[in-house]
Amino acid sequence: MPAYSLEQIAAITGGTCIGYMDAQYIITRLCIDSRTLVDAEQTLFIALKGETRDGHDFMEDAYIKGIRCFLISHPPAAERFSDAAFILVQDTLAALQRLAAYHRSRFQIPVIGITGSNGKTIVKEWLFQLLSKDYYIVRSPKSYNSQIGVPLSVWQMEETHQLAIFEAGISRPGEMSKLADIIQPSIGIFTNIGDAHQEGFAGIEQKVAEKMRLFTKVQLLIYRKDYPLIQRAVADLQLQRSAAQHPLEIFDWSTSEKARLQVTSVSKDLHHIRVEIYDQHQMHALQIPFTDDGSFENAMHCVCLMCWMGYDWNTIQERISRLQPVEMRLFLKHGINGCIVINDSYNSDLHSLAIALDFLQQQSSGLKKTVILSDVLQSGRDEQDLYQQIAGQMQQKGVERLIGIGPRLMEHQDIFESIPNLNGSFYPDTAAFMRAFSPDDFREEAILLKGARIFAFEKISRLLEQRLHETVLEINLQAIVHNLKLFQRFLKPGVQMMAVVKAFSYGSGSVEIASLLAYHGVHYLAVAYADEGIALRKGGIRLPILVMNPEPGSFQAMIQWNLEPEIFTLTQLRQFVREVQQAQQSGFPIHLKLDTGMHRLGFEPTQLPALVEALLQMHPYIRVASVFSHFTASEDPAQDSFTTQQAELFESMSQQILQALPYRVKRHLGNSAAIHRHPQWQYDMVRLGIGLYGVDSDPEIQKQLQPVATLKTTIAQIKHLMPGESVGYGRAARIEKPTTIATVRIGYADGYPRRLSHGKAWMLVHGQQAPTIGWICMDMLMLDVSGIPDVREGDEVIVFGEALPIQQLARWADTIPYEMMTTISQRVKRVYYQE
Repeated sequence: MPAYSLEQIAAITGGTCIGYMDAQYIITRLCIDSRTLVDAEQTLFIALKGETRDGHDFMEDAYIKGIRCFLISHPPAAERFSDAAFILVQDTLAALQRLAAYHRSRFQIPVIGITGSNGKTIVKEWLFQLLSKDYYIVRSPKSYNSQIGVPLSVWQMEETHQLAIFEAGISRPGEMSKLADIIQPSIGIFTNIGDAHQEGFAGIEQKVAEKMRLFTKVQLLIYRKDYPLIQRAVADLQLQRSAAQHPLEIFDWSTSEKARLQVTSVSKDLHHIRVEIYDQHQMHALQIPFTDDGSFENAMHCVCLMCWMGYDWNTIQERISRLQPVEMRLFLKHGINGCIVINDSYNSDLHSLAIALDFLQQQSSGLKKTVILSDVLQSGRDEQDLYQQIAGQMQQKGVERLIGIGPRLMEHQDIFESIPNLNGSFYPDTAAFMRAFSPDDFREEAILLKGARIFAFEKISRLLEQRLHETVLEINLQAIVHNLKLFQRFLKPGVQMMAVVKAFSYGSGSVEIASLLAYHGVHYLAVAYADEGIALRKGGIRLPILVMNPEPGSFQAMIQWNLEPEIFTLTQLRQFVREVQQAQQSGFPIHLKLDTGMHRLGFEPTQLPALVEALLQMHPYIRVASVFSHFTASEDPAQDSFTTQQAELFESMSQQILQALPYRVKRHLGNSAAIHRHPQWQYDMVRLGIGLYGVDSDPEIQKQLQPVATLKTTIAQIKHLMPGESVGYGRAARIEKPTTIATVRIGYADGYPRRLSHGKAWMLVHGQQAPTIGWICMDMLMLDVSGIPDVREGDEVIVFGEALPIQQLARWADTIPYEMMTTISQRVKRVYYQE
């Protein structure tokens, strides 16, 4: 692994060593997030400044966890880090990039740099599948292709590696030059060009030019000649290189232009793409085990590289035919006996294991942490050292149970058995584990599946997953984090964030969403009723929780579970205080709701004197944690005068309470829309609700948000009907021409409104619109799929998602996205994933 002294790192980064540790102390690991720390020894914490977070604010947490070496851009409070060493630089991100670039320069192995609008990660992973039999390869973990991800990827390079594959992605001009300096590729692959991630560029031409900067110094460039913009950019680069007397070698391919590899024929069947390729006066046939155009393009890039590397066509054909899908997502599903199952079993390298263990820790609140792990293949490391490092990761993340599958893990099981509080069991292969499997052996556990593909952990996943409805709601956890950070960028310094997770997190889930939000630093959660808060507490959520509609009958349970009530009447206040007295509690936090114009719940201005008097009398028993109100129409510019009136009234009313109480009280008024439309009224805290889930009334904000949920179902049966026949109840849909209908597994009991019957809405089948036909039934509905080719029973149907926004369904149903999201039935399986 890399090894640099603090003195060397300071010289490389242009920094200054300060503090108390020996400058010759050796650093082998880098950490940018104290939450993901695996081993503090020989680790350098890099305090990066982001748009919403400053790593310097988390140095104390890293210090408590054992880190004693820090890369910083402003000096710390010396008395708080008395035995720590610091490297002081002007810009910590630039310093990280310089350190990675220096580390890369020490290696002479071939380095492949991949960029493009799509396919970067797939090409990288497929090259690993194709070449790892012959080379010890280092590659970017997952899709680590950003200004931070690339240097962390390059830092993995070791003397034993024979080939490196790194991907590079950019979102604005000027970024690729920095990544090129870090990766220093000798071989380049430009996958394609499209509209993805174009917001930061003046146009697609500028984006192509920026991406080409990765290949300024490569020996070889592989690309598809059918993209005119890429072709022109390559020609320009060739001219520049020729003028500098450093010719660029090109290996291109095309389906229409003359190229080094000429694709002369492409045909598809149910499971394969068959390709005929003309190469140097010879014709070759290739079978790609996928049917989509993207996979065809990605596979051809890999074929080009293998040709250039000297592989014969028999080897290329054999290996391409065995390509496996690359699962880009880490899935979380509900399992048997109260378990959750995290499936990340498409590979088992050391770095992706660290990412998966971090996700396990994030989502395992209140559950026992279990890992089912296969042998780690093709690591190139000494096995004793490899499994000791894995054991250290397990111990640091608090894993309580390990099921090891594979002969290498069995051979090294003594390493894991030496870890306190880790219960281990080991099997030679997946079949042996399945023979010994009993459902009763797994209960109330968060189970991570992490296995090399050859171990076929999908069979284990099927044993552990709960058998539910085939209609599923997929929740993109990364999109939730993106939306959270977008709204955090609007906050003034010091303003806290309350995340509203009532109504099952707007239909998206309960503990899973709350765990994610807690991990990413929200300060408060808000639910509607006490039972929602109790469910979060039982799930291990420790954040303060505001109950916005508490019922008197739930007060005792709220006190027991430390849930904080919204108080909106004097009667309610007195009832709650009596319960606090009986529970022999004191200083229990409450939240006062003021009515400033919504006229739903809350104290009115005339009630404030009596409220203040009651609060002072009850002071030993309760403490006002916050005073808040609710905007009526903060999203509507036409109502801005009324919004201002509400804010002014809130200021006046809240001041009366704050001035009367002898302690500090928070105030919050802003909801999702007000966070960015009315930042002057952010006060101490804001409440983020619907915006967190990807919906905003402002078109500019909506463009920046990511959709969180995709509702999917499948086709149960296909029928071909003739004129005169009818569809569904009441024969309401009469067939006038030959029609193909698909019955799909979703109905109004799942939350799909019956009022969308008779073609008032459509779903997506193979990406094409399929309108509803006839009445929507309780558990099923019918779609007209006439004209959509190759539709089969079992095919996936998109009910809503990125290509069919939930806002569109709400418009069809004459309602709002809130209702559409919150009425999705609990019988619809929630599946959570992280890219």
